[in-house]
Amino acid sequence: MFNGKKVSLCITGGIAAYKAAEIVSWLKQNNALVQVAMTKSACRFITPLTMQTLSANKVMTDIFCEEVEGVAHIELAKTDLFAVIPATANIMAKAAHGLADDLISAAILATKAPLLFAPAMNVNMYENVHTQSNIKHLTSVGAELVEPAEGRLACGDVGRGRLASVQELKDKISSMLLAKQDFAGKTVLVTAGPTIEAIDPVRYLANRSSGKMGYAIAKAAKMRGAKVILITGPTNIVQPAVDLFIPIQSATEMREAVLENFSACDIVIKAAAVADYRPLKVSEQKIKKSENLMLELVKNPDILQEIAARKGDKIICGFAAETENMHKNALLKLKNKNLDLLAANPVSGKDNAFGSDENRLTLFFKDGQVRELDKMTKDKAANTLLDAILELV
Repeated sequence: MFNGKKVSLCITGGIAAYKAAEIVSWLKQNNALVQVAMTKSACRFITPLTMQTLSANKVMTDIFCEEVEGVAHIELAKTDLFAVIPATANIMAKAAHGLADDLISAAILATKAPLLFAPAMNVNMYENVHTQSNIKHLTSVGAELVEPAEGRLACGDVGRGRLASVQELKDKISSMLLAKQDFAGKTVLVTAGPTIEAIDPVRYLANRSSGKMGYAIAKAAKMRGAKVILITGPTNIVQPAVDLFIPIQSATEMREAVLENFSACDIVIKAAAVADYRPLKVSEQKIKKSENLMLELVKNPDILQEIAARKGDKIICGFAAETENMHKNALLKLKNKNLDLLAANPVSGKDNAFGSDENRLTLFFKDGQVRELDKMTKDKAANTLLDAILELV
């Protein structure tokens, strides 16, 4: 099944280490090349000899491993998939903060392969604010996570912290190793987040966009083989691993960045929530509080309409954030702006997409087709949107 794909399977210290043996055996049975690495703590739970026998390969246990040709952590990093099963709180903390004081943490820093963590630990350790912050950071920069299961733990506590089932791990590894590279050779330009329009040195006009949808699209396109240009307004999201990352502030700056990179791309996905208006005049000094303040606003350039007018054979996908009459407004925008595809999402009520990790998209195609999607995570919505774009390529 895996036809010689290389997997670096790293085992860190925990009672769930024994389950990694079944994963190694399954990988070998399906024609993967498996390089196992183990921390000193992992070796207390299961022996390197077991993993060597199952993988038919010498096991790395030290950064100064003499049995390996070349530099151990660099060789471990050269792989098609880098999986840490089980992953302790310690190894995820090291990975999140770029520490490299042992074989596995150094290899994580050196690898360009997709990263997979399967946490297993005490429920209180897993729910600790630092562990959750580290997980959030790792997933925001592209790592994949197989959530631990709930139940009785080895220590006797009950809660979330058990290593995910072997079947779940197999499914995730299969999906990552066999991931479609259907955007290979394509350059995708994605815009994300809000724009902010200065009023004075300390105040600005903005909107509630978090940037999560645009970042999810950029990450998904990169995983599927595209060269990705991400142009983004201010967000609280860690910079993802894209080919070109361009931070901007205002709608005018976004327009300049989009036009500068437009000729280089095949597909444009305008997920940013660009401010429609900006102040006519920006005060050089902080405006002092008075009884009333009148701001004169002017329209910002319509970036989407401008690029769609000159798109040629490029695919242009727009977004519409709507609070009412979503179908009517989306169809008007699709037609008036000459788009190939428009993704509309509600931004009010229970399905409000702003700031959420989930979204409910409705896709409007140029040929009149309308496709209503279920509510799903923004990562899944991103891949569903990319599938729809492929239909147009």
